[in-house]
Parts: sequence; structure tokens; C-alpha cells
Amino acid sequence: MAAYVAGLNEKPFRAKQLMQWIHQRGVSDINEMSDLAKSFRATLQDKVEVLSLPVIKDEHATDGTRKWLLDVGAGNAVESVFIPEDDRGTLCISSQAGCAVNCRFCSTGRQGFSRNLTAGEIIGQLWFAEHLLRNDPNAIRRIEAYPTPGWEHTGRVISNVVMMGMGEPLLNYDNVVTALRLMLDDKAYGLSRRRVTVSTSGVVPMIDRLAQDCPVALAVSLHAPNDQLRDQLVPLNLKYPLRELLAACERYLPFAPRDFLTFEYCMLDGVNDSDVQAKELVRLLANIKCKINLIPFNPFPESGLKRSSAQRIHAFFGILLDAGMVATVRKTRGDDIAAACGQLAGDVVDRTRVRERAVHSNQIQLDQDVDAKADADALDADDEEQEQESGYQSERSVQWLKKLDD
Repeated sequence: MAAYVAGLNEKPFRAKQLMQWIHQRGVSDINEMSDLAKSFRATLQDKVEVLSLPVIKDEHATDGTRKWLLDVGAGNAVESVFIPEDDRGTLCISSQAGCAVNCRFCSTGRQGFSRNLTAGEIIGQLWFAEHLLRNDPNAIRRIEAYPTPGWEHTGRVISNVVMMGMGEPLLNYDNVVTALRLMLDDKAYGLSRRRVTVSTSGVVPMIDRLAQDCPVALAVSLHAPNDQLRDQLVPLNLKYPLRELLAACERYLPFAPRDFLTFEYCMLDGVNDSDVQAKELVRLLANIKCKINLIPFNPFPESGLKRSSAQRIHAFFGILLDAGMVATVRKTRGDDIAAACGQLAGDVVDRTRVRERAVHSNQIQLDQDVDAKADADALDADDEEQEQESGYQSERSVQWLKKLDD
């Protein structure tokens, strides 16, 4: 903004004024920016527009969750979700139109990838939601004092932002970091680093860069306690296996705004939810200061997966607690409008041809699939004692996942 203002031969303080009018106050009409010189306002009116992303759909869940489908052009649309709580309001933001990572349990990855969102499209989701919700009497507001003279609102609605919407944030690094800096800037949204979270499936080099450039809270989509199973659930693991990922997490910790990281673990029935795998997860994370967030799987068409039962989640959770781990079970929100974790779909032009490549891959591997089925049948015949071995459990889960692709 300072560079833009300088290009118009205006003084640097004009940038601060523009930031406050646009981001703090949500004003889009240049004429309403009353402390700008008339000549400067005339220049801006000829050169700029302050525009929100067009809203295609606005959905309300019974639990107060709200989801927007926002048009980002060329046939692409992304989703943002507002989640109200008693003590905070959280906005879940998208960073890409679609996603190329293609995690097994995520609806976004199933539709393929179109493009990265610009910094404006990312921060525009926060701009739109914050200033819309300030006029919504049903929105949960976190009361804060604003020092700006004449500021008519007593507080802001959105206190937390999570980059957990559509896309892998660290594969759109430059635009995401630009947006993060706006979120943190006191002249814009003034959010605390502790209240802004980037979720990643494990892009190791960019985790290291984020630690230096803009260290905010970090959440890592783990979902498996070993490489064999994680290769199937999170394909990025083939490039950055667990050993490299956890080393990057340890390097991030000294820069993190909190003294721990979060590991997300989606609970999939019969895939990653056994007692053996819970103990394996404890061993894997024993030396990292962390919180484990267990996420009940939110079903969507085509996944072929099921949510772990409440009893199974409770048993898995108990093993983590008994081992001294800090763990929580995420409450499912907005599932009646497909706004829950892993369900965001939006609408994208698939330039990665995910479905086409999947069909082609299945045809090529038909013989291996038949062999895998035979192996799985043989495994079913093994005695119960073998089921307590982590290697067996992982192999069985992997083969079951492969059978779903038949």
C-alpha cells in the first residue's frame, strides 16, 4: 500500500489511512474516506475500486455456522466458513481453487486443482466476512475497544482465522504470507499470531520459510502414525516422509507463538483408529511438544470411508491421555450444510484431471488390485494375535484402501 501511494506522489501516511478505512472500517466507497484530501480522493476514484468477492451462495447451519460460496472467476468458486463460539468467532479461509494434494478423506482434493488464489482473494474472504457479520445481530461478537476516533462498533466478530479451507496454504506461499501479514497488521485486522493458524499437509521447505517470514500457529495434517499408511492417506508424504516432516516441526517450535504445535488426526473407521495405531502415534510424537486434535471424519460422496464410532474415538483418545499426551476431540460443526472439516468443495475447473488420471491408473493396476485382494483375504485368515502388531495393522489398512479404488 505504501508503494502504491508513493507511486501516486502522495505521502506515506496516506497508506496508513487507506489501510484503516478499507480493512478496519470496511469502507469501500472512496467518498466516505473523509480524512483524505479531496484531490487524493479524486485520484483514487479514477484509478481504483474496492470490491468484495461476489457471493454465489450463503448458507446457515442450525448450530450457527455460516458458509459462503464465493466467485473467484473463470468458473472457479471457493468456500469460507464462519464458526461462532461463546468466547470467539473463527473464520476458515481458502487459499486455492481446489487442491493438488488430494488427501484421501478431503472433498476438496477429489475435485482437482485449478489455481492459487491471489493475496487479495485470500484477505478478501476475511474482509467480506468481518464487515458483513458486524451487521448481523445473530453473530457472536468478541468485544474489544477500538482506539480509532469515531469508530462506531464496540468490537469485532472474527477473533480467529484458520487457513484450513480449500487448498494447501504452503503451496501458495507468497500470497498466503502477504495475506497473513495483513491479518496481523494493527492498521488492518490486528489479530494475534496465536489466533491465526496455518494448516499444512507437510510441505517441509515452506514450514522452514514460514518460521522465518511470518511465524503463526501451525497445524499439521498427520492422520497416520507411520509412512506406509500416510502414503495412502496423504500422498504428499511420498515426497516429505514423516521423519523429514517431524524434523521440520521441531525446527518450527522455537518460532511458534505458542510453545506447542497441533497435529490433526482424522478418525477413519477401520483405517487408522485401532489401539495399536494410537500407541504408535504416542511413540511417534513423544518428543515433540504438541496437541493432538482428533477429528471425526465428515463423510462425503466418493470417499468410500466411514467415521470411526464414538466408542472407538473415545478409546483412541483415552490411550493418548493415559500416555500423557495433550489431546482433544474436535466438535463437528456445520455438517448439515457440508461446512465441516474436509467437506469444503466449492466449484473449480480441474486442471489436474484427477478423476481422469484415477480411472487410467485403475486400469493399469488391475492385475495388482486382484493380487492385493488375494493378499487381503489371506490376511483376514490370520489369527487374532497378529492383529496387535503395528506392521500388520498398517498393511491391512493400506490394502483395504486400495480395494476401495477397484
